[in-house]
Amino acid sequence: MASSIIELYVDVPADRQANIFGQFDEHLKLIERTLNVTMIFRDGSLKILGNQQNATQAKAIVEELNTLAGRGNTITQQNVNYALSLAMEKIGSVMEEIDKDFICNTIQGRPIKPKTLGQKDYVDQIRKKMIVFGVGPAGTGKTYLAMAMAVTAFRNEEVSRIILTRPAIEAGEKLGFLPGDLQSKVDPYLRPLYDALYQIMGADSFAKNMEKGLIEVAPLAYMRGRTLDNAFIILDEAQNTTPAQMKMFLTRIGFGSKVIVTGDASQKDLPKDAPSGLDVAMKVLKKIDDIGFCQLTSKDVVRHPLVQQIVQAYDDYEKKQKPAKPRRDDRYAVKNKEYRR
Repeated sequence: MASSIIELYVDVPADRQANIFGQFDEHLKLIERTLNVTMIFRDGSLKILGNQQNATQAKAIVEELNTLAGRGNTITQQNVNYALSLAMEKIGSVMEEIDKDFICNTIQGRPIKPKTLGQKDYVDQIRKKMIVFGVGPAGTGKTYLAMAMAVTAFRNEEVSRIILTRPAIEAGEKLGFLPGDLQSKVDPYLRPLYDALYQIMGADSFAKNMEKGLIEVAPLAYMRGRTLDNAFIILDEAQNTTPAQMKMFLTRIGFGSKVIVTGDASQKDLPKDAPSGLDVAMKVLKKIDDIGFCQLTSKDVVRHPLVQQIVQAYDDYEKKQKPAKPRRDDRYAVKNKEYRR
């Protein structure tokens, strides 16, 4: 078996080593554990020991991380995990291509880009389609990427205003009476939207545009009776809309507008057994050409790697909880038993 072990080498520039290897070489150790290879770094060269397939995959991953680092990216554990998952699925080197898709910079100058194939498809559909449904678990960047695309369109004068909305429903608990005026009462529900805009635009720019009415953040109930022309409109947490609310929202759209609807079907806060407007809309509108649907998964989670594991664990658990449909013979036996009673 010793003859099946091969040696491959990758040159890593000195200024990229800490970035690629990670703190205490955590990125290298993750690749070693996952692909069952050994990595030894000496004199600017990384030696990879393993069987033909695993060593080749490990080399390709390190080279891809090297390219990303050379483009000024900070290599995170999410980058390494995603590169490993692509290697397991035998998908070629695509991370460099994904990284080329620049959207905009945050107020701190950090570039905003898609980080997974699912996110790349989501961004591409936003560019091409008038209405896009982005559906997936927490941490997949649905709202954040939509916000970045909205700010970019606004800065490029492709739209004259940004409108952000979401249904005002508590997440599984009753908050009771909230003090203050109407805006103070709805602000807690809209806080995630404010947070994203602050990070992308900056608080001062956001406040000035809010005062001018060029950026509007409002609960979904405020949309009734309006026609929204030349605007970039984002409906967040759409899984908490009713079918009537979703229909009302989608029929507000005017000329020159673009609409993004985001939601997570696994985190509904509607009353039990109440239908979700998001679920209904995706069934009703699936055959309309200018409406795009992007289904993100746990593989597209870009928060802390533990979030991806949590999402996957819940998915597996919920699949096990679904009762299996009774076989034809079982239904016949039940029916006969009830008849004999």
